[in-house]
Amino acid sequence: MHSPSTVLDSVDPTPEVTPARRSPRLGRLAVHAAWVALLAVGAVARVGRFGFNPTDQGFVLSLSHRLLDGQVPHRDIISPRPLGSAALHVVDLLLPGPLFAVSGFIVMVEIAVATIACAALVTRTSPLAWNPLVTGLVAAATLLNMNVFPLMAWHTIDGIMLTAVGWWAVDSGLRVGSTPRRLLGLALLGFAVMTKQSFMFAVPVGLLLVVAHPAARASAGPRERRWWGRLGIDLVALGLVPVGYFALVTVAGGLPAAIAQLTGGTGTWGDRFIDLWNTAGPRDTVLLAVVCALVGAVLTLVARARPWLPGIPASVIAACALYTVVDGGLAGAGNWAVTLTWLLVCAAVLHGAVHRALPWRPLLVALLAYMAALSWGYPSPTLMGGTLTLSVLAVAYDVLPRWSPAIPRRAATVVSAAVAAALVVGTGVAVADAHDRAPYADQPQGALTVDLGSISPELRFVRTTPEVARYVGQIKDCLDRHPAGQVAILPDNPFAYPVFGLRSPFPMDWPLTLELVADARDRMLTAATDLDARGDYLVLFQTVRAHDLTLGARAPESIAPTTPIAAYGPLEGQINARLTGARITCGSFHGVWAR
Repeated sequence: MHSPSTVLDSVDPTPEVTPARRSPRLGRLAVHAAWVALLAVGAVARVGRFGFNPTDQGFVLSLSHRLLDGQVPHRDIISPRPLGSAALHVVDLLLPGPLFAVSGFIVMVEIAVATIACAALVTRTSPLAWNPLVTGLVAAATLLNMNVFPLMAWHTIDGIMLTAVGWWAVDSGLRVGSTPRRLLGLALLGFAVMTKQSFMFAVPVGLLLVVAHPAARASAGPRERRWWGRLGIDLVALGLVPVGYFALVTVAGGLPAAIAQLTGGTGTWGDRFIDLWNTAGPRDTVLLAVVCALVGAVLTLVARARPWLPGIPASVIAACALYTVVDGGLAGAGNWAVTLTWLLVCAAVLHGAVHRALPWRPLLVALLAYMAALSWGYPSPTLMGGTLTLSVLAVAYDVLPRWSPAIPRRAATVVSAAVAAALVVGTGVAVADAHDRAPYADQPQGALTVDLGSISPELRFVRTTPEVARYVGQIKDCLDRHPAGQVAILPDNPFAYPVFGLRSPFPMDWPLTLELVADARDRMLTAATDLDARGDYLVLFQTVRAHDLTLGARAPESIAPTTPIAAYGPLEGQINARLTGARITCGSFHGVWAR
């Protein structure tokens, strides 16, 4: 690997790939595309299709379904986040094939692309120049990034991918003098902010790269020798998606609602990164890394005649990272990824002291991990666990003295390919085993015996428990027996709208308490009143929470009229009270039906 960080006034003398090598470039590009596609197919087939959560796994897709139906963000759809992810995953609905299998494949490709981009950024190398060992390390890191998280369309995954690729494109575009690549990177950073507000730091970092990057002058044209000479077009690229998004919303009359919704949510500030210091195990690991970074920095200053000495604390930090991954057991939303973020900061400090340069590239990865952890329900950067581990190893490796054994090139290629294959297979087995034992929101794999394709072709290949399958089947049966022009299934079940092609009369498909921002409650109740006046509707209310089903709760075959609704608050009952249609029951659901 090349240096993760270089002196800030250094500039690459040549592009990463020369025109004379276009044929090898295309071949290597095809190899990377092939392993990414194969890894995605394998991940969906072995891991992604096992387990089903009726809430999270359809949340973003339900919003994409609304956009395809012509609804305007924030005017017709209430959301505390911009709907950039919903726009991005419209493609999931348009591609042929079972919706959830296709969407899982796309998401796994996103995870792989984000991992590749971060590795290219940290190592300052082109993926086309990687040997089999480095490629294998990146593939293994991709699997670690997936860990036990479901392969579902999700705004955090989108934000990580767009930010990682954006930063890499801006950095490499400036280094090799590629204006289109730089502008594409800036556009992607603007897009990242529109997936989730937590990625807002991507934009100022992008601007800082444009202004302060050491290669800024080299990448400019003959008439643009200074960064301000091209700042205008850079700002246009950066604002392309956000400005387009808000222009559309404004023209449609939804800007006041957008402002109220996007600023009305409950803030989150990454408390886990501070709370970790009160947790004995992870705290001790990070403290050891801090000591190693400081000792390494001192050794660099006092023992320059022995450049191998800083490699000792660097090796300890790398060992701490590997221990953290193994000890964490790939637990979802666990402290292991938070610990890895701190370890990367320690490794970067040591690297900066040894090379006397600001290690800004690995620090950007740590910042991205922090942004990924700014979440209401998943406040840990486990979706970057593999990237963080690989980054620590890369930074620590660059502190070690160089050693180049005399090995024939062909033998080195064969050995590195074998090691890479072993790494990918070993990591894949570990990830699959962790998922089988404790998937994100379902029972262990042995209990997932029903293919939901028997209920809907859009759910083909997805396996879950008989109870969850019964629950989903009850929804389908009720839809068949009580047809209506507008259908809502409250409070969970956003998956049902894209899967069964439903049109909801309400501005929200999953009215969680934290999602009810601005005037959401009033608009939901107004929508219920208007719906009752129009008629031709079916509104179902669940009596078993979807989350409880994934924990093993039973979906009863029938319920009494007095069975309470499984509500998150008073809103569901208030909506029910405003509807005057016929009262029905469908399996475990209460319903109100009006022709």
